[in-house]
Amino acid sequence: MTDYKSSISPSFPPVILNLLVINFLFWLASVVLPGAANIDVNTALGLHYWQSKDFHAYQLLTYMFQHASFDHIFFNMFGLFMFGPVLEQVWGSKRFLFFYIFTGIGAALTQEVMWSLSIYPQIGSAITNINFGGIEPLTVGASGAIFGILLAFAMVFPDAKMMLLFLPIPIKAKYFVPVYALIELFMGVASFSGDNVAHFAHLGGALFGLILILVWKRSARNRNNFF
Repeated sequence: MTDYKSSISPSFPPVILNLLVINFLFWLASVVLPGAANIDVNTALGLHYWQSKDFHAYQLLTYMFQHASFDHIFFNMFGLFMFGPVLEQVWGSKRFLFFYIFTGIGAALTQEVMWSLSIYPQIGSAITNINFGGIEPLTVGASGAIFGILLAFAMVFPDAKMMLLFLPIPIKAKYFVPVYALIELFMGVASFSGDNVAHFAHLGGALFGLILILVWKRSARNRNNFF
């Protein structure tokens, strides 16, 4: 999916490894526990609308470790595996983990805002001139954090070549990610966006990732090399 080259150590980063293991353990629990112990893990740990009786603050964190299906977790973890290791090696484990959690929570907050606009369409229309129809009662998945990682990868390696699986044309990361973001935005606001995909959460992860990177760069302005 990429052809960038790096002289960074080939050892597998510990945070990425632990995130992969933890996510698959959570997914396994969501498959086994409903039948074995009558516990719906996705409902308990997934993200609910903040005014729902089922909402708990911890869901802003736990939702990103839950996934709706094997395909869902596979593609999210594939993205983490492809783009995460080099960022952890460049930034260090602590900074990478903070970035992952920060963008995941940012994606959750964005989803909560969009739910509010959907529930109160007159507010949504006044602010965005769009009348959102329907809301998703539950959001799960690491996609927001993965989108944040994708944006970070494009900022660290802007000339790395990337391509979509269904469109095998290499595109530089600095162009690929903005185009991908525009597609997400279109899918989010289009009338057919009732596809059970939290497109605005993806964009929220990218936005919070961008903000955090800019803050880091500003704080390191007097250093020779931020990355």
